[in-house]
Amino acid sequence: MKKNLFMSLAAMFAMVVMFSSCAKLPEAEIANAKAAVEATKATEADRYVPAEYRALQDSLNVAMTEIETQNSKFALLRSYKKANVMLTNVVTLSNTVKENAAVRKEEVKNQAQQSLAEATTLVAEVKELITKAPKGKEGKEALEAIQNDLALVEASLAEVSTLINNGDYLTAVDKVKAAGEKAASLKAELEEAIAKKTRR
Repeated sequence: MKKNLFMSLAAMFAMVVMFSSCAKLPEAEIANAKAAVEATKATEADRYVPAEYRALQDSLNVAMTEIETQNSKFALLRSYKKANVMLTNVVTLSNTVKENAAVRKEEVKNQAQQSLAEATTLVAEVKELITKAPKGKEGKEALEAIQNDLALVEASLAEVSTLINNGDYLTAVDKVKAAGEKAASLKAELEEAIAKKTRR
């Protein structure tokens, strides 16, 4: 009887050990997945590919929810196999998101540089037109206002150049767009004034 009881206890202990080893909390995998998401954010993926970065975060959250679900179960019934697969997918996905962020960042950088060059050309054209603009009393006041606006555009373009050098391409694109639009409107205003003068 004692022998049978001992055998039963030994069998149960062996089962507990077996289940425990199968259902060990994947701490290393969790740490790797979280580190991968953090490393992806460090590449500014949240700014350059926001939808992909959100999807990556969602994948990590789903994996963590699965782990919580398993943690809430009786120890012998826990299984982290599904969570392990999810966590591995998070790491794989993070690499893809990082690559896509780098590509997008380069595209935005090129866009910012091209827009800066175009806006700089516009500023030069505006300066050239200022020399041809009517210089009468009304014209003088209008020209002063245009020159003040142009000075603001140039200051803004200097900021854009600094932003590009600092790697903040998204902000640079927004700023250069506004500066370019202002320079274009100043050019149109001058061209109209010169055309009116010519028609007289």
